[in-house]
Amino acid sequence: MSSLTYRVCTRCVMDTTDPDISFDADGVCNHCHDHLMAIATKVHNGDEGRKALQDIADELKRSHKGKPYDCIIGVSGGVDSSYVAWLVKDLGLRPLAVHLDNGWNSEIAVSNIANQIEALDIELYTHVIDWEEYRDIQRAFLKAGVADVEVPTDHAIYAIMCQIAEKFGVRTVMRGCNVNTESHHPARWSQGHMDYGYISEIHRRFGSGRIKTFPHLNFLQFLRLYRGGFIDTIDVLDYADYSREKAVARIESDLGWRDYGGKHHESVFTRWFQGVYLMRKFGFDKRKMHLSSLISTGEITRDEARARLQQPTYDERLQDEDCDFVAKKLGFTRAELDALMDAPPAYFDQFPSWGKRLESPMFEAAKSVYRAATRRKRAGA
Repeated sequence: MSSLTYRVCTRCVMDTTDPDISFDADGVCNHCHDHLMAIATKVHNGDEGRKALQDIADELKRSHKGKPYDCIIGVSGGVDSSYVAWLVKDLGLRPLAVHLDNGWNSEIAVSNIANQIEALDIELYTHVIDWEEYRDIQRAFLKAGVADVEVPTDHAIYAIMCQIAEKFGVRTVMRGCNVNTESHHPARWSQGHMDYGYISEIHRRFGSGRIKTFPHLNFLQFLRLYRGGFIDTIDVLDYADYSREKAVARIESDLGWRDYGGKHHESVFTRWFQGVYLMRKFGFDKRKMHLSSLISTGEITRDEARARLQQPTYDERLQDEDCDFVAKKLGFTRAELDALMDAPPAYFDQFPSWGKRLESPMFEAAKSVYRAATRRKRAGA
């Protein structure tokens, strides 16, 4: 990244801290163009969105008649997932809420989850991860020095969703991902979420124990996911004229939701990871992604975003306290954690992964042989 001349998008606040960013003749970045295309093709506003959403709800009710649940939702205590819970119940659906407790929830997040479950009368399934095992995985990722040390959490959440979906015969997950507030994602900042080959390789090199209970996809499941997935996911907020400001007002009023600070700061580790680790080790400021999304949808101006970026990622005294807390909880000394943050960075593409295996010449040759054999078998039939 040091070889790049610093440049910032003329439309949003994404810049060359994304080493793969590109700009058009007017200085507008590729993320803005991708976002505009996504809004045009994936977001359904107004009457069109409301009708499409009601049609989805009606179909889920019909297809899950006789089953205990119509869909699955993930809950974290954050804004997006809390509003999804409110919206799904408002549609008359019977969701099962799923939460992964990875040992890092803030008190406010726990309270938010409890309040919404009670207010909406939703059943909750919580998977409590084996802390010693998970701590070893997190330590391994920090020792590896890669950018997204939250990959194991995201992977485990998806794996649990798949397990629960299979158990109850529910194929649909209603997600809080949305185009309006979550876009401008640099691939280099966050990769390998569904690739357990990558996770296990990091742990093999830098971990110290055996992984026995960590929720994960096996290779065959990953292959199915690679080919298009095996559970249906609906980004419900893309049909709901979603505005974070309006969502906050609704869930504060109806669910007793409390603010926890920055985006995804419902987790102590996520707060530290985004606000300290990524900034110090890589120079990646995830606020640029989130603010750029809001600029593109007109919720804030570019000048407002630039002013926010002049402020610390979060309270600097709390940052220091979080460093002490993370170090102690993960079994490092503060000096050891500081040394890991100051060590040279590493990236996803430096490690073996299942995704690379699927793109290898050997695998492509195997697919060709399989397709040829299938054609011969059909011709013989």
